[in-house]
Amino acid sequence: MPSAAPPRWLAISAVLAAALTWSSSFAVTKVALAEVPPLTIGALRFVGAAVILGIIVHLRRDRSLPTRRQKLGIAGAGLLGITAYFALENIGVDLASASDAALIVASYPVITLALELLGRKASFSLVRMSGMVLAIVGVWMVVTNGPGTSSNNEHHLIGDLFLLAGGIAWAAYNIVAQRDKSGSSPIVITYYQTLAGAAGFILLSLFEAGQWSMPSGGSILRITFLAVFCSVAAFLAYNFGLKTLSPSMAVNLLNIVPVAGLVWAVVLAGETLTLMQVVGGAVVILGVTLGLARKRSERAEAEDTEHTAIEGQR
Repeated sequence: MPSAAPPRWLAISAVLAAALTWSSSFAVTKVALAEVPPLTIGALRFVGAAVILGIIVHLRRDRSLPTRRQKLGIAGAGLLGITAYFALENIGVDLASASDAALIVASYPVITLALELLGRKASFSLVRMSGMVLAIVGVWMVVTNGPGTSSNNEHHLIGDLFLLAGGIAWAAYNIVAQRDKSGSSPIVITYYQTLAGAAGFILLSLFEAGQWSMPSGGSILRITFLAVFCSVAAFLAYNFGLKTLSPSMAVNLLNIVPVAGLVWAVVLAGETLTLMQVVGGAVVILGVTLGLARKRSERAEAEDTEHTAIEGQR
């Protein structure tokens, strides 16, 4: 039997906790990139996370393990949400900046909504379309007004494009992950997702073998933080929240990431911001808020759904 969905307030709290933890990852990754290449960081981060999760899962006595077929679906979600997304994010942060990543992430709810509209899982409205257009304008303001000399602007723009491509991978992950019907606990699901994501990263990191060297103690601590807190604790909290919340609603709560992420980018990575970047980030958040607005009938239908045993959600 599928596990019961948590109360709405608890699901929201879990997703917010994940968002606050993830907000620090851009700056921490940017600093670590000075010594370790992007795909190798992903491999070390998620191999470590898979080991931790594997120990936890195999020590639990009340776990409900998915079937082999269900594991394949969970692994597919892991390849999207871990290997594809974080490979694109790490490369984007390497070429651009941690502050750009924090601001561009704010557009991810609109990307998720666009996929839901294409799949007819969300209804179209003029307000939503206006919000999507506004969010696009905000992203444009962010990517065209970053600090730096003209000589590195081309690499900076390419990095921003990688970050936007990561948003598509993340939106697809939310939709695929929500379809899981295994009834397994969030920690079991996160373990198999992370295991698949780590395997994908190991293969990708081989392309960077020529750049490998022994990292410093500081870099080891940063990658350990990414593995334990950003990969294990935050993913557990996020998957827990997805048991009740819709993909667009869960991703909408990540709007707190840009605000906190900017603080970490300045404090940890020593980055500077332009006024137009900050304004662009605010425009993105406003656009997302409009884009995810729901009619009263939609809200009532969602509330009815959340009070039932939602068999199709995790």
